[in-house]
Amino acid sequence: MFEASHLHKRFGHHVVLEDVSMAFEQGRLSGIMGPNGAGKTTSFNLLTGRYAPDRGRVTFEGRDITGRAPQAIARLGISRSFQVMNLFDDYSALDNVLIATPEVRAKGFSMFSSLRENSLAHETLERVGLASRGHVKARDLSYGDRRALEIGVALAAKPRLLFLDEPTAGLGTEATARIARLIAELKRDLTIVLIEHDMKFLFGLADHIYVMH
Repeated sequence: MFEASHLHKRFGHHVVLEDVSMAFEQGRLSGIMGPNGAGKTTSFNLLTGRYAPDRGRVTFEGRDITGRAPQAIARLGISRSFQVMNLFDDYSALDNVLIATPEVRAKGFSMFSSLRENSLAHETLERVGLASRGHVKARDLSYGDRRALEIGVALAAKPRLLFLDEPTAGLGTEATARIARLIAELKRDLTIVLIEHDMKFLFGLADHIYVMH
């Protein structure tokens, strides 16, 4: 479904990625693990368009998407979360999800307030366990709820391929177990690529794991 071939990336004189190749099969959960500084998040940034590789090729469903802008890649059906959470803190949980829905993206932000009964947004909140917290501002949610909300924002775009960058970062045992149950459920419908430091968490979910050194 998705393939990266011989990716290279440097920033100034610092080589971050050298000859990295990966392939992700449809309907499977692929993991990426490795020590800090190995280039895992940089790989995600190349695969999802935040950076363009210096060399190498990225394809999605046979289409070359190398160096395309993030929004162009997202429109093809690819969503991602971030290692450092990207949420609108002054907006409610529902509004954070609503902004990412195809309907709002198609009609523009000016239509935002008239679409608060959007069924996809409410279904997404329920899916990530936040149905009763939709009215709460993102900044007032617990850290675990914020992690779940960010996954909800990625899901609201109705992706076919979902990249998750360390979704359990900073979580305790109970919250980590909650995210594991959520991802196991999402795995039934989505192709997922997951960066994770927690080996037990990753080994319990992944069908295939790449190790970066």
